[in-house]
Amino acid sequence: MSGVILYWSILSAQFILVLTMALVLYRVFRGPRAQDRVLGLDTLYVTAMLILLTFGIETGRDVYFEAALIIGLLGFVSTAALAKFIMRGEVIE
Repeated sequence: MSGVILYWSILSAQFILVLTMALVLYRVFRGPRAQDRVLGLDTLYVTAMLILLTFGIETGRDVYFEAALIIGLLGFVSTAALAKFIMRGEVIE
């Protein structure tokens, strides 16, 4: 019984996350300001990380958790660099 509940929970979470990615991509491409696009990219990498985590829970393989960790680290650095670029106009001082 609990296996069936876990399967349907993961499946519904993946569906909701894919729907979220579609809506965020709309915001990234149609965002009126650069700040909206940066927030959209930030949400996009977090959602991609969560999708990989749900794949990892579903399959039980460690490679998905490691990929999610790499996406999280690179996403944080890229968001910080984009925010600095928007505020100052340059990334490297």
